[in-house]
Amino acid sequence: MKLLKDRILKEGHCLSGNILKVDSFINHQIDPEFTMEMGKEFVRRFADVKIDKVLTIESSGIAIGMAVAYELKKRLVFARKNPSLLMQEDMYTCPIASYTKKEAKLVYVLKKFLQAGENVLIIDDFMADGNAAMGLANIVEQAGGNVVGIGIAIEKSFQHGAKRVREAGYRVESLAKIASLANGQIIFDED
Repeated sequence: MKLLKDRILKEGHCLSGNILKVDSFINHQIDPEFTMEMGKEFVRRFADVKIDKVLTIESSGIAIGMAVAYELKKRLVFARKNPSLLMQEDMYTCPIASYTKKEAKLVYVLKKFLQAGENVLIIDDFMADGNAAMGLANIVEQAGGNVVGIGIAIEKSFQHGAKRVREAGYRVESLAKIASLANGQIIFDED
């Protein structure tokens, strides 16, 4: 998605440890119009599959997931990283390690929000090692649902998470693929 690549080049910053900081428009401050454009692009890319629900993980995936769900006129469910006192019902859980936070968290989705037989599109902002995507897919499968695809705004293809997820049999559509962040320079994969 050229619009996303241009925005990454204009506002993204490389940090040590292969981190790409895009907090000015995706995951701290959100540009609503731009986010809606990403939602439309995901809907276009997954137009060939039936989608009943959109699933993401808190917190950075919520805005993009909401844009996709809005375009589809479907519900958005997000996996919580910390259970609320209000979450007294049965839950699906899965441990997910975060690349940027260097810690594993158990994530939670109430069972009443994912049903057997539902076709679920997973959406997230980044994919590095693929742990979040694989964990969310695990939750969908615990529910007896079908993962119809995984939409990622920014894939760090040099970290091989997407390759791992694809090899597990999941369809991955990434709006921008980063080939390298070496020496503070953002280099995109050419698809």
